Amino acid sequence: MPVGLIALALGGFGIGLTEFVIMGLLPQVAADFHVTEATAGWLISGYALAVVVGALGLTAAVTRFERKPVLAVLMVLFIAGNLVSALAPDYSVMMIGRIIAALAHGAFFGIGAVVAASMVAPTKKAGAIAIMFTGLTAANVLGVPFGTMLGQAAGWRSTFWAITVIGVLALAGILALVPRTGSGDSASGSASGGLRGELRAFRSGQVWLSILVTILGYGGMFGAFTYIAFTLTEVTGFSATTVPWLLILFGVGLFIGNTVGGKAADKNVDRTLLVVLAILVVVLVVFALTAGNQPLTIASMVLLGGFGFATVPGLQMRVMKYASSAPTLASGANIGAFNVGNALGAWLGGVTITAGLGYTSPIWAGAGITLLGLAVMAFAAAHAKKHDADLPGTGGSTVPAVAAAETSTDLPVTEAAAVAR
Repeated sequence: MPVGLIALALGGFGIGLTEFVIMGLLPQVAADFHVTEATAGWLISGYALAVVVGALGLTAAVTRFERKPVLAVLMVLFIAGNLVSALAPDYSVMMIGRIIAALAHGAFFGIGAVVAASMVAPTKKAGAIAIMFTGLTAANVLGVPFGTMLGQAAGWRSTFWAITVIGVLALAGILALVPRTGSGDSASGSASGGLRGELRAFRSGQVWLSILVTILGYGGMFGAFTYIAFTLTEVTGFSATTVPWLLILFGVGLFIGNTVGGKAADKNVDRTLLVVLAILVVVLVVFALTAGNQPLTIASMVLLGGFGFATVPGLQMRVMKYASSAPTLASGANIGAFNVGNALGAWLGGVTITAGLGYTSPIWAGAGITLLGLAVMAFAAAHAKKHDADLPGTGGSTVPAVAAAETSTDLPVTEAAAVAR
C-alpha cells in the first residue's frame, strides 16, 4: 500500500471528525454561546451547505494547479477553520470557522480520490479510494465518541484544538508522502485545459446519473441515521446513555462496508452498486419493521452502516470513470452530492416526523429514497454497456476504463502503458 494513502486517510479522519463530532457537543456549544439548540444546529447544516459550495466552486478554481500542492493548501484551510472554531468568542465566529473548514472538505475528498486512484495499479483504484475514505469511517468509529468525551471532560474547545493538531499532522504527511500526480491541465489533454476541460466531463449522461444515484442512495441511509437517536430511545427502548455505544456499532459497519465495497467495486462497479443498493433497501425495511426489538435493531445498525457506506468507493470511482480524462471537478461534484443527499434525507425524515408518522418514519422514507436510487442505478447500468464498449482499449471492462482515464493523464506515456498492462 502506498504510504501516501495513509496521509490522505489521516486528512479524511480529521475532516470526518470535524463534520460529525459537533453533533455530540451541541448542548455545550449552545450553552456557551447562549443560543437555542435549533440555532446551534445550524453549525451542522451550514457546514453541509458549505461542503457543496467548496466541492464545486473551490475544486473548479484549482483545476489548473498541481494536485499535491492543492491538497496541502486545502489542509491549511481546514486547519485555519478549526483554529477559528477553537478560539471563537461568539456564535457568528464559530459559524465562520465551520464554513472555512467545510470549504476544504468537498475539494479535499474530490481531488484526493483522483490522487489516491493514481497511486495504484488499475485493478486497485476503488480499493485505494476506499483506504482514503477509511479515515472518514474511522472518525465515526473512534473519533466521534472520544472527541465527544474529550469535549465533555475538558470543554468543547479542546476537541477543536485536537482536530487542529490532527490537521497539522495530515498536512505534514501530505507534503512528505503524497507523490506529484499532475493537474487539471494535464488531465484535460487539450489546449483549453483547466476548468473548460473539466466541465466537458459533465456532457456525459452517465456522470449525471452517477451523481443522482449518490444523492438518492446515500440520502436514504443518512435520512434514517439522522434521527436514529429518537428511534433508539423512543421506539426501541434504549436509554440515552446507550446511544453513543450503539453509534460505535454503526461506525464499525461503516468501516467494514467501506473496505469490502471498495474491493468489490474493483471487480465490477455497476454490479456491486446494484447488489449493495438492493440489500440496503431490504435492511431499511426490516429495520423499520423490527425497530421495537433490541437485538434486531443492533443488527440493523451494523448492516445499515455497512451497506450504506459500501456504495461510496464505487460511486466515486464510477463518476471518475465516466468523467474520463477530466475527473477532478466531477469527483468534487460527487462529494457535494453526498452532502446534498444528507440534506435531502434529513429534510424528508423531518417532514415525516412533523407529520406525526412516528420515529420509524424516517427509516421508511430512507427505504423509499434508496429504492428510487436503485431504479436510477439499474437504468444507468443498462445504458452503460454500449458506452463501455466504445471506450478505446477497454473492451467493455469497468476497471480498465478508469485505468485509461488515470494512467493516460497522470503518468508519462511509457509508464502509463506499463501500468495499463
